[in-house]
Amino acid sequence: MFVQVCLYFYCKCLWRCLKFVVRKLTGRCELQRICYNTKPGAARTMKIEASLKGSKSKRLQTSVSVHPDAIEKTIDDIMELKRINPDINPQLGVSLQACLLQIVGYRNLIAEVEKLRREPYDSENPQHEEMLLKLWKCLKPNSPLKARISKQWCEIGFQGDDPKTDFRGMGLLGLYNLVYFAEWDTEVAQQVLSDSLQPKYSQFSKAEWEKKKFDKAIGYSFAIVGINITDLAYNLLVSGALKTHFYNVAPEAPTLTHFQQTFCYLMHEFHKFWIEEDPLDIMEFNCVREKFHKRILKQLQNPEMALCPHFAASESLINM
Repeated sequence: MFVQVCLYFYCKCLWRCLKFVVRKLTGRCELQRICYNTKPGAARTMKIEASLKGSKSKRLQTSVSVHPDAIEKTIDDIMELKRINPDINPQLGVSLQACLLQIVGYRNLIAEVEKLRREPYDSENPQHEEMLLKLWKCLKPNSPLKARISKQWCEIGFQGDDPKTDFRGMGLLGLYNLVYFAEWDTEVAQQVLSDSLQPKYSQFSKAEWEKKKFDKAIGYSFAIVGINITDLAYNLLVSGALKTHFYNVAPEAPTLTHFQQTFCYLMHEFHKFWIEEDPLDIMEFNCVREKFHKRILKQLQNPEMALCPHFAASESLINM
């Protein structure tokens, strides 16, 4: 343990000495070198974030958590602290501002998503009820809901006759995501719902089915899986894994809409992955989900990665 601590401080001191030497040789601080040598996007922003967090200056360390309205002043403070003339280096301020908007925006997005996740569904709240009914209308426009408490909810993948109990894990966040998917990419959402209801035995005759002794379908509960994929998206966000994606697609601060668009992508991709995996029954869901999770994490390790789905819900964001 003692050796590890000594090695840590040795490497830290060596790194700072190396940075000092490089600055003297190039005439540029680390922030300048990153901005001038790394193209815009996740690669640059993540390096800037690491540099600011790892700085020995408290002012630089706290710059990643300032209020969005204070970013311009923060940039001025950084330039002053690093003794950089903004008139000689005008592009540096612009580049740092873009990076800070993404860094601070990501932190604020986590807070916004967490707030929705912690807010429970309230059947006494008219807005909550309105959103739930909108979900039904978007997914089943030709099948009127006969009653608020109804077994019909099972047709779109809820577990019982009152969906409110299914939102306990992800709160309003699960409902927000499902409604966004159903409203902004209706055709794909309806197709995924339809496919999720198709049992595996539809590929076989009754005799073949009985011969194979399959007793379950490969279908899954659309709404429940949507809430589960919301949990997956939430964990990717909180862990920082989604920084690669958001820093590549959001030119400024990533928003809740970006998060919901990512959910749409994950739903669409998980559906395709589920079909590719061809599980025997729903009991294999957790295993398939974990494999899918690892696949997405691997993709996000690429600093050039942007999870840009090719469907209606994402078009305006892809073109930003």
